[in-house]
Amino acid sequence: MHGPDVAALAAATSPLGGEPLTVFLLQVGVLLVCAYGLGRLGARVGLPPLVGELTAGVLLGPTLLGQIAPGLSGRLFPADMSQAHLLDAFCQFGILLLVAIAGAQFDPLILRRRGGLAARVSLAGLLVPLGLGIATGYLVPASLLTDSGERGVFALFLGVAMCVTALPVIAKTLADLNLTHRNVGQLLIAAAVFDDAVGWLLLALVTALASGGAGGPVVLTTMAWTAVFIAAACAVGGPIGRRMSRTGGGRVPVSAITVGVAVVVLYGALTAAAGMEALFGAFVAGATLLRHIDPARLAPLRTLVMAVFAPVFLGSVGLRMDLTALAEPSVLLTGVVVLFVATLGKFAGAYVAARSGGMSRYEGLALGAGMNSRGMIEVVIALVGLRIGVLDTVTFTIIVLIALITSVSAPPLLRWASSRIAFESDEHEREERLAGWSTEPAFSGGPPPKSARQEKTADTS
Repeated sequence: MHGPDVAALAAATSPLGGEPLTVFLLQVGVLLVCAYGLGRLGARVGLPPLVGELTAGVLLGPTLLGQIAPGLSGRLFPADMSQAHLLDAFCQFGILLLVAIAGAQFDPLILRRRGGLAARVSLAGLLVPLGLGIATGYLVPASLLTDSGERGVFALFLGVAMCVTALPVIAKTLADLNLTHRNVGQLLIAAAVFDDAVGWLLLALVTALASGGAGGPVVLTTMAWTAVFIAAACAVGGPIGRRMSRTGGGRVPVSAITVGVAVVVLYGALTAAAGMEALFGAFVAGATLLRHIDPARLAPLRTLVMAVFAPVFLGSVGLRMDLTALAEPSVLLTGVVVLFVATLGKFAGAYVAARSGGMSRYEGLALGAGMNSRGMIEVVIALVGLRIGVLDTVTFTIIVLIALITSVSAPPLLRWASSRIAFESDEHEREERLAGWSTEPAFSGGPPPKSARQEKTADTS
């Protein structure tokens, strides 16, 4: 009987160090500094920080830095996948927490009052761009299709990419614009969650079709598992969350943050193991457990996520893009057409559904703008298409470009439209409840935080 290979075991368990660790730390540091700086610059000219943070990745990626300083770009962002996976893991952990916080700020009562409207907006925002995307897929020049890709599978994949909504980007945008407590913000989150869930089911179907598998059984199994998972999470999340909220008196217990993060990560692992996106599990963790914990107790976690993880994540999105491919006229024309179809389908579907549900013009515009944000969700879908051979580098760039443009263009319109929507009484109550998310209490206790309305009253008195 031979013992284990000591050398192989030592290599497998040796800690990360040397050049891989140095490059990883440089990547995080450079992305954080550039994203923060451009985010502040965007805020100075009236744009949400998200716009500058996304732009930082484009400037550091192959579009600019890779052209003017290829040596530096290759050293800072090498093509080695094992190195890229380190940064991706860092970003994925942060985005899980960002989505969980969005789930914690979600008010389930909005579903009781306007659940039908949220479902209508979500369905219209799904079906219209899905149909337009499939039709566009049959019109894309054959030169842009992969050698192994079938036209029908490509068209279905393009439709799926066009109909998704980026819950992480919506969560960050609403936080930047202080709109999470507004009814339109709550409706956006509800519709985005439904969009994402259906989008991942459709992606599972397309992936199965592309690999020659049976798509129907995969989708049905995933739907059944999702229903069981949500029911179980609701059953155990409330009691645990309320118990965590009662501990610590007036202090901010570290245990609340520890347990909260652990549940978010484990829920994400469960949904990922079931073939869905880990982000869905993170949102369920936030909506079923973190929501029951006093927001002031988790405010330090939100501060860390919004100040560190979110900027690095958004900056990393642009690193995957190469806009130099648009120099080819046929590629540029295809990109413009697909962008127009994607924006028209998503915006028009959500707007018409909102208006038919009795919402005002500005509420419809706000929902249309928010639902049009695709962000990292579309990037992930594009990466899946690249992996299974449905997309090549050119079509991948087109889809990621759409994700970037729609995410950058949504916040200004969303802010403009939301500023023209009158406040309702339940929004003021929700603002009071969520006020703790925007404060930074000390771990040793202190006076309770003031809400935005209390501060405004104090300033005017």
